[in-house]
Amino acid sequence: MPTMAVTPKSAFEHMPCHATALRKAARRVTQMYEGALAETGLRSTQLAILLELTNRADRPPTMADLAESLVIERSALGHTLRPLERDGLITLQEGEDRRQRYVVLTAKGKAKFKEGANAWRIAQERFEEIFGRTDARELRQTLLGLAYDDRFGKLKD
Repeated sequence: MPTMAVTPKSAFEHMPCHATALRKAARRVTQMYEGALAETGLRSTQLAILLELTNRADRPPTMADLAESLVIERSALGHTLRPLERDGLITLQEGEDRRQRYVVLTAKGKAKFKEGANAWRIAQERFEEIFGRTDARELRQTLLGLAYDDRFGKLKD
């Protein structure tokens, strides 16, 4: 891990919960990314959705697939999608089964994603400047390993 200016170690000893430490770190880092994105009108969660849809433009995901790839509850995804749909950045299209809905990026959404990606790069570069490029890559790989390990979603196998 990189050497960073932090609160004295004794403060960390009083916080043994991994989940709390991850949430605090996520909130702090999110503040920086949200600041960079503010002028675009996008939140970091919305940019993540637009990125996922950009990467899957040739085969739009169902809401269930998108929720799974973002590691978010489907109901929470629906709440996050509403402003994107309202602003014309995405459309929801019915599948063969009426219960199945596909999330499709619109041309306006593609343009907004490009705008957001440019703002995102500023925060990404700042994070790597503070944390270190190599350490940031290793951290990202570790965190994604946790995010996609289903064992962390339950107490027993």
